[in-house]
Amino acid sequence: MLLQNALTYVQDFKEKTLTCMPATPPLSFEKSSAPLVEKTTTETKFPGTGTPFTLKYDKLVIAVGAYSQTFNVPGVKEHAHFLKDVRDARSIRTRILECFEQANQPILSDVQRRNLLHFCIVGGGPTGVEFAAELHDLLHAEIAQHYPVLARMAKITLYDVAPHILGTFDRSLSNYAEEKFRRDGIDIKTMHHDKMLVKEQGEVPFGILVWSTGLAPNPLVRSIRSIEKHEKTESLLTDEHLNVIMQDGHVDQDVWAIGDAAIIKTAVLPATAQVANQKAIYLSKKLNKIVREKEHTQPFEFYNQGSLAYLGDWKAIYDRSGAESGIKAREKGRVAWLLWRSAYFTMTLSLRNKILVPTYW
Repeated sequence: MLLQNALTYVQDFKEKTLTCMPATPPLSFEKSSAPLVEKTTTETKFPGTGTPFTLKYDKLVIAVGAYSQTFNVPGVKEHAHFLKDVRDARSIRTRILECFEQANQPILSDVQRRNLLHFCIVGGGPTGVEFAAELHDLLHAEIAQHYPVLARMAKITLYDVAPHILGTFDRSLSNYAEEKFRRDGIDIKTMHHDKMLVKEQGEVPFGILVWSTGLAPNPLVRSIRSIEKHEKTESLLTDEHLNVIMQDGHVDQDVWAIGDAAIIKTAVLPATAQVANQKAIYLSKKLNKIVREKEHTQPFEFYNQGSLAYLGDWKAIYDRSGAESGIKAREKGRVAWLLWRSAYFTMTLSLRNKILVPTYW
C-alpha cells in the first residue's frame, strides 16, 4: 500500500504497526475532526483532519524524502518559494507573471518596477543554477514578447555562501558557468549570508525569492528514535542492502529506507535524484524477488552517471571526472547540452511524452 495522503506519526517496528492520520479533509460520516498532532509530516489547511487509523505491515519502505533547508532564517518559510514539487513550480510561475502584471501598472515608478522585477535565488547548487538559467531563457523569450519594456528591467541575482557556485563540479566547469552567467547579466553574489536582509548588502528588495539551499530531515524521519541516524543530516542509516540499522546495531530485514530520507552507513552518497532513482530500481527488483520467494543477496551498487547542469542558451556542463570507474569526462557548451537533453528524454516514460517533450523543446 502506498501511503500518499496520510501522515504517519507513530511507528512500532517490533509489532510492525503504523499509526496514521489522513492528510485529507474529514469524511462526511466522521462526527468530529481528529485531535491536532504536534509534529506532522506535511502542512495542510485542514488543521484537524480525519480519524487516525492503524496499519499492520509485512514489509515497509520509508521513502518520505526531505524538506528544504532554511537554517531557521526568519521569514524564509513565509516569503520564499521552494523547488521541491509541482505545487512549488506552479506557485513560482504564478508569482513571476504576477510580478510583471504588477510592474505594468502605470502608477509605479521605474524604481518600483525594477524592485518588483528583481528575482533572487538563494543557493548556488545545480538546482538554483538551473532555475536561474531557465528563468533567464524565459525572460528573454516569451516574457520579452509580451512585456518588451519590462523584460529589460528584470534582473536575476544568485546568492551563495560558498566561494563559487556549483561546488560539486570540477572547478573549470564552475568557472565556465560563472563566466557565462556574468555575460548573460545574471548577478552572482558568493560568500553572502542570506536573510531577508543580506549582511553584505543591507535590505534587498525583490519580487520573488526562490530558496534552494539543501535538504532538511523530514519531520517523520526526525521523530523516529529506534533507528540509527547520520550525525550531520539526521538521515536514517542503512546497510548495503538498504535495510535500516536499529539503535541496538541489528539490521531490520523487513524495513528499508531510500531516497533523501536515508544514507548507506558504509558509503555516503550524494543526495541526488540519480542516487534515489537507482535505489528505487534496486529495491523494486529486490521486493519482486522476495514476493516470488527468490533469493536476492546482491548489495546495492551506485553507478555514477555524472552530473549535469543547464546554463541557458542551449549550453550546459557535464562532469564525470570524479567517477571511480569508467570514462572520466568533462564537457561544456552545446555538447553537454545535448547530453543533458538526451538524459531527460530517456527518462520520459510513455510514447506520448517521447513525442510531446521534444516538440516543446
